[in-house]
Amino acid sequence: MPSTIAEKILGAKVGREVSPGEIVVVELDGVMAQDGTAPLAIKVMNERFGGERVKYPERVAFVIDHTAPSNNPGTSELHIQMRRFCRRHGCTLYDVGTGICHQVMVEEGRAWPGAVFVGADSHTVTYGALGAFATGVGSTDAAIAMMTGKLWFKVPEALKFNLVGKFREAVMSKDLILKIIGDLKEDGATYMSAEFLGDGLKDMRMDSRLTVSNMVVEMGAKVGLMPADEITMEFVKGRAKGVPKPELTYPDPGAHYKDEFTYELDKIEPMVAKPYSPANSVPVSEVEGIDVDQVFIGSCTNGRLEDFAVAAKILKGKKIAPNTRCIAIAASRNVYMEALKRGYVDTLVEAGCMVTFGTCGPCVGAHYGVLGPGEVGLFTTNRNFRGRSGHRDSKVYLASPATAAASAIEGKITDPRKYLKMRVRDLEI
Repeated sequence: MPSTIAEKILGAKVGREVSPGEIVVVELDGVMAQDGTAPLAIKVMNERFGGERVKYPERVAFVIDHTAPSNNPGTSELHIQMRRFCRRHGCTLYDVGTGICHQVMVEEGRAWPGAVFVGADSHTVTYGALGAFATGVGSTDAAIAMMTGKLWFKVPEALKFNLVGKFREAVMSKDLILKIIGDLKEDGATYMSAEFLGDGLKDMRMDSRLTVSNMVVEMGAKVGLMPADEITMEFVKGRAKGVPKPELTYPDPGAHYKDEFTYELDKIEPMVAKPYSPANSVPVSEVEGIDVDQVFIGSCTNGRLEDFAVAAKILKGKKIAPNTRCIAIAASRNVYMEALKRGYVDTLVEAGCMVTFGTCGPCVGAHYGVLGPGEVGLFTTNRNFRGRSGHRDSKVYLASPATAAASAIEGKITDPRKYLKMRVRDLEI
């Protein structure tokens, strides 16, 4: 029977064909938890399962990123607990400053084409850009995964997204995924495999692809998968801790999809998601001119090198608007170091940005730019729920790094095409 990407990966794990709706128990290639979820997973292991035990320590990674560095003694205690656990069991710890968990996992080769990976964080779906069946789970499931090395899944139905053509100037993959989420809404892909195919993928570097897969959970998807083409294989070369199986990441001809959608990339325009949902997306022209108190460029969605390159291109020789703050947070130390070498950090600092790296910070309302009552933020993050990034009466609009940088210059939501007269794929990085 012809199989979708999700069916092929899960079928290979259990050694037979699988069908949507079927429950399968799968051996995992990796398990991850961060400082917001790992302490609870440890507690579950101790209180519900009679003590800590880890079956495959080499497959388990903890990342301290959500409140990194710590902002109070209570948080510090949680970080200490994670460090002790990893030392005791031989698991890998990525401590403060290494990076945001999802960027670290792909940089460190802990996910690869054909792998099955779970993380106690909903945006674990990011690794689907590598052709990995990667999904977020709760802390209890993460505890079970660490203890047994396995987890159960319901084989998902699938949606096909055919991407064709090339983006126009100043348009980024963030605009594409905001458009898709706006079309399907928050529940349009619930527990489905969102599979992205077509020649349009070649117009996206890996940084851009990771952004798309990162946000599929905002329309309810279980995974967001892409085939492992030459761009993917070049990225994972020398990184992957397992054996990549790119053949598992291409659907069979005739595979059944619940629905199919075609997006012509040259028709995508800069998009902005209005409060309080990523699905509340509209073309930038509909919100242009709204004053913003703070711009944030970063997060696991848009804190990669390409994002910093675009922001630096727009901000070169410019200044941040007098009544607007701009914060830029690279997704990892590695991204930050590369951005330093290429002069992007200098450009952003000279423009008036506060620049750092390796923390989720304002995205989760932890620190480094929490919004106050009535303030308006324009963020490159993946969520803009009420109160997520600060006071309940603050508002967050979501946009691409290009739109964010342009808006920082004017202090109001601005069409990036005013400042960037080239295609992002053509930008030298």
